[in-house]
Amino acid sequence: MGGTFNPVHTGHLRVAEEVRETLRLEKVIFVPAGNPPLKAGSGLAPARKRLDMVRLAVADNPFFEVSDLECSKSGPSYTVGTLERLSDAYPGKKLFFITGIDVFLDLHLWWRPERLIELADFVVVSRPGYLFAGILASPFVFKGKNLAKKKKELAAFDEAGKAGKTVSLKLASGRGLHLLRVTGLEISARHIRALLKEGRSARYLLPEHVLSFIIQNKIKF
Repeated sequence: MGGTFNPVHTGHLRVAEEVRETLRLEKVIFVPAGNPPLKAGSGLAPARKRLDMVRLAVADNPFFEVSDLECSKSGPSYTVGTLERLSDAYPGKKLFFITGIDVFLDLHLWWRPERLIELADFVVVSRPGYLFAGILASPFVFKGKNLAKKKKELAAFDEAGKAGKTVSLKLASGRGLHLLRVTGLEISARHIRALLKEGRSARYLLPEHVLSFIIQNKIKF
């Protein structure tokens, strides 16, 4: 599970837990972005601070781990390189890349997206304001001969709106594409940053020890 985690919050943790449980994953590896090209100049906290915050956030979950693959390297961080290195680190293991539907729809902006969808199955989770029916417009989704049937299935999936439900499709590479509706926690790092900048409380939106870390280290976003 990649992301800037700027800062990590309860929504991130709950998504990871629901994906792990629903798909029966062995573990979830959080990979904070080091120097993401698409986030340049967006008020990112230092990579090492974000890494420390994620470590604090997941410390009490034995199924969660944190990797410094991106934060420990210099230069831009590309997910393709991260997944290639994880593939080498876990030979014989099946990798899943967890992301939101909003991010998946922007996959064409990423570095080498065609290679990216060859390296892992994708788990695309629900996000407020987005419908799964729109995912069929992506060039990275395999359409096949039953496009009308898939559109109908996704429309019904959107209408049901029940957390924990999944629909399985395929990526254009042949790898799996797992659509998962997660609990709708409308928590965003952007909102948390805005609250902190205004001197307002962000309690209960992120782990208490992460909030304490931000305050004690005077982290500016």
